[in-house]
Amino acid sequence: MTAELAAHGLDAADFAAPVEAQEAADTLLALSVAAADGCRSLEFAVPDAYCAACITTIEDALTPLPQVRSARVNLTSRRVRVTFRSGQGSVLDLPRAIRASGYRTHVLDPAADGSRDPALAELIRAMAVAGFAAANIMLFSVSVWAGADAPTRNLFHWVSALIALPAIAYAGRPFFRSAAAALRAGRTNMDVPIAIGVTLATGLSLYETITSGEHAYFDASTMLLFFLLVGRTLDHLTQRRARSALSDLARLLPRRATLVDPDGSLRQVAIDEIVAGSRLLVRPGERVPVDCRITEGEGTIDTALVNGESTPSRVGPGTQLAAGTINLSSSLRVEAVRPATESFLARMTELMHAAEHTRTRYRRIADRASALYAPAVHLTAFVTFLGWMLLGAGWHTALTNAVAVLIITCPCALGLAVPMVQATAAGRLFRNGIMMRDGAALERAAAVTDVVFDKTGTLTRGAPALDEQPLDPAVLRIAASLAAHSTHALARGLAAAAYGVVPLDGPVVEYAGQGVEAVIASGTWRLGSRAFCGLPAEDAGSAGSRVYLARDGHLVAEFTLRDGLRDDASSAIRRLEEDRLRVAILSGDAPAAVAAVATELNVADFAARQSPADKLGRLAAIDGAGRKAMMVGDGINDAPALRGAYASMAPSSASDIGRGAADFVFTNERLESVPFTIELAHRAHRLVLENFGIAIAYNAIALPLAVTGQVTPFIAAIAMSGSSFLVVANAMRLNLGRDLVARRAASRVDGASR
Repeated sequence: MTAELAAHGLDAADFAAPVEAQEAADTLLALSVAAADGCRSLEFAVPDAYCAACITTIEDALTPLPQVRSARVNLTSRRVRVTFRSGQGSVLDLPRAIRASGYRTHVLDPAADGSRDPALAELIRAMAVAGFAAANIMLFSVSVWAGADAPTRNLFHWVSALIALPAIAYAGRPFFRSAAAALRAGRTNMDVPIAIGVTLATGLSLYETITSGEHAYFDASTMLLFFLLVGRTLDHLTQRRARSALSDLARLLPRRATLVDPDGSLRQVAIDEIVAGSRLLVRPGERVPVDCRITEGEGTIDTALVNGESTPSRVGPGTQLAAGTINLSSSLRVEAVRPATESFLARMTELMHAAEHTRTRYRRIADRASALYAPAVHLTAFVTFLGWMLLGAGWHTALTNAVAVLIITCPCALGLAVPMVQATAAGRLFRNGIMMRDGAALERAAAVTDVVFDKTGTLTRGAPALDEQPLDPAVLRIAASLAAHSTHALARGLAAAAYGVVPLDGPVVEYAGQGVEAVIASGTWRLGSRAFCGLPAEDAGSAGSRVYLARDGHLVAEFTLRDGLRDDASSAIRRLEEDRLRVAILSGDAPAAVAAVATELNVADFAARQSPADKLGRLAAIDGAGRKAMMVGDGINDAPALRGAYASMAPSSASDIGRGAADFVFTNERLESVPFTIELAHRAHRLVLENFGIAIAYNAIALPLAVTGQVTPFIAAIAMSGSSFLVVANAMRLNLGRDLVARRAASRVDGASR
């Protein structure tokens, strides 16, 4: 049944018999994947979706269904992702709703090889047929144009008809099928005027042939189709390339893994069967299937996917591995820390999907404009026909000009203006180790005037080490036991400094931005800031970060940890200032530690002892002054600020809450990702405006020419395809320029020369 559904476009979904319908429903559920809040999601291909109006039509058909939580159409990939609750309605209603709205559809198998593209194969075949027919018909047309006598001319017209009619019927299927489906559903799309134009041009030519007329336009009809198909194929190929980053990422997800059973036996399982705590074997050359921790073995791991580093890393017991990294040397036994649906790769893939599906302000403008296209162009074509008839030009000329209007005013360029830039930007960011949550975030990043950094784990490496100081090992173990319950960088550094932990016989609670508390038999223990531990305020102190351990409000020990700056922190700050952005540092750390980092980075605006509420207040003040701030942070205490900022970024090493609150996540561990993202957002903004300008200028020039009879249907097809390709090519300019890897290499050369 699965093969049948994939091959025949969900024919089984229409089965009336209860048994067959249940089999089809079971197959669809098997192809769905888990989503948030207990929902499932399915992806459907909608190969006939070519314009912004298609998005609204399909989403409006799906959204009213009771089981549907969300439905998002991606125009660049011609897919619709539906998130639903299986218990609140039949899953078969989903494909039925899409087909009822006038679109062919078939469900996509998430485990299938994404390299096959049936829509592209159909376009290429149709283009080849149209091109072959046009070339041969042109040979006969040359003889007619050269002055052939009437019998020869009539013969060549009939031969041309015999070649053209089957060729047009086959090559025009993508347009005719889409137009017919739309009309059956009681609506129009951009393929309706194209189908009408091709049909009228062919019918006019056939009439001339039957009546032994002097002119026939079979060459124009086939060439018209050929150029329309060339334009659509180029659009398809370029869009596919623009979203290739997402396809590449999806192919990196392993489908199966080697599970180690409790008795030590090995067996292959689907990664969906892996849960937290599962024991796995990762052999040399295999990708790590889920986020996990090494329990046995040492080796070398290629982490380029996670952090962009080309140099492999040495790993051993206790090392955390992200899904998608490659084991280069010996076999490793690992323990899964989370299921595949929550792995690093899964989260990154979800971010990429979200980035492509988001409706930005400009995209909403383009959608509304494209939705008005069909009625407007049909009215314009009708008025053109009437106008030329009233002027006495005859029905032949009037009809030819009306056909030219139908074809030349296709809104492809306008519909592609925003999504192509969005998809290209998402791919460029991904190749540089930056994941974008949505296209609206890119739009917001272009308006940023201030960049506010957290210090620990953001400007610094996030791996603070305990200073050498005399400490009671028993006290250090208690502190490490408390620190083990926190994701804060200082807590991780303190936990790593101990040679073991002690079990705590009571509840442990972390207070964001303050510390960790445990109420156990020996008292109430607190690890964190002086204020959190109930201690009096301290002097400025040293440049290191201090963590305090107290029991029942009395100081037991204090620990000094130092964390070095990220290698590119200075260059990243310098680039932001060169771009005329204001830079500030807000940290919950001690004043001396924050001042030392600010001085080293030459940042004049900084503040210490900042609680989450303080950071939110500072961001609100920036917003109140009419400026827009981007927050860059990594901890739980930064999550409110990341969510409250106009735009936000977090490293992949951030807490789950921090990553979930951020608009962008950079996996490459390079702070230059921040200026790179903002600069790319500015370029994307300019390209969107340029694309709008191209689309508006094209229609402003082309429509009057077509209405006044200056453009033939053949030239109209070339112009329409050219405008779409120009918009797509302009969006692809976003791929030009130096990437982060090249910038890093150049900075190393500059440093060496100095």
